[in-house]
Amino acid sequence: MPADRMLPSPEAADVVALARDIARRELAPRAAPAEEAGTFPREIFRMLGRAGLLGLPYPPDLGGGGQPYEVYLQVLEEIAAVWASVAVGVSVHTLSCFPLYACGTDVQRKQLPELLEGDLLGGYALAEEHAGPDAAGLSTLAVPDGDGYRITGTKTWITHGGEADFYVLFARASGEPGGLTCFLVEGRMDGLRFGPPERKMALTASTTARLHFDGAWVPEDWRIADEGCGYPIAAAALDAGRLGIAACAVGLAQGALDHAVRYAAGRGQFGRPVIANQGIAFLLADMAAAVETARAGYLEAARRKDRGLPFARQASIAKLAATDAAMRVTADAVQVLGGDGYTRDHPVERYMREAKVMQIFEGANQIQRMVIGRHLARDAGYAC
Repeated sequence: MPADRMLPSPEAADVVALARDIARRELAPRAAPAEEAGTFPREIFRMLGRAGLLGLPYPPDLGGGGQPYEVYLQVLEEIAAVWASVAVGVSVHTLSCFPLYACGTDVQRKQLPELLEGDLLGGYALAEEHAGPDAAGLSTLAVPDGDGYRITGTKTWITHGGEADFYVLFARASGEPGGLTCFLVEGRMDGLRFGPPERKMALTASTTARLHFDGAWVPEDWRIADEGCGYPIAAAALDAGRLGIAACAVGLAQGALDHAVRYAAGRGQFGRPVIANQGIAFLLADMAAAVETARAGYLEAARRKDRGLPFARQASIAKLAATDAAMRVTADAVQVLGGDGYTRDHPVERYMREAKVMQIFEGANQIQRMVIGRHLARDAGYAC
């Protein structure tokens, strides 16, 4: 049962309908086999690029779709409802294009059409072993060398690690706190090597690996913005990225709810469908309420972003609420199916495993609570 949406234009409705059709027709049959085998579906991203779904929030003259963020996020949701690994990959790719779009030079931005149309795939290299998403605590160094920089350090938990054609990299070009610099680096370059893929609980079709920079040389021309100006770029990208994960989490929860409803309506017990039992009906009702509430939260934040209003606090709230909801809803979907839900004959056990990481990446939910608390303290006039 598709989500009941209010979209801002007929064109937006067509885009979301296209995403839903591709998700059901092309992605759904491939998801379980690819996750079972741990196969990265590079051709899927090319297909989504050809369909115009990889650059939706960027301008058409740069190869994008020219859609509001609220529309892009609902496309992500439709994809996540059948294949979370791909939805997360689309979110990360869109995130990796942001610094180039927002702060790149005219020459650098000429690369955007190839990126937004799916010919190239992006990665976002921010997190490190002892810093996680704390951009101010990063230690990867960018040392000036001629008309470029030598990069030394290791990035961890990089989605598309070893698969991406380019990475947006954040490194410290000075010893001062906050002195981050943003670079665009090629996916295959001297001095860059990759760790083995992480052995994850779920999202096994989404390759996650470490990036090791061993004195890799990056031309100064591929520095994005001025030296030392990377921190606000990273912060702005993360706010948008949290909305992407919120949408993925809602899509995952919607997919689990849909499967649970179909199962409960089609399975008989004591002479009537399982869904006619009040205990199951109430559980499904709570699941539906959680999904729709979480959707409303991320859409509110996205609409603020589309209108140029501050949305950082709302993005953290949306990410926190949506991912916690996805964990509850997917676990309840397994409960509705009973013993069947614990088997791999149904996708809900995979959905439950996939939901767990949603609470962790793009800033764990404990960090989101800290961010929200700081905003509240600041709004109340307290320095923090």
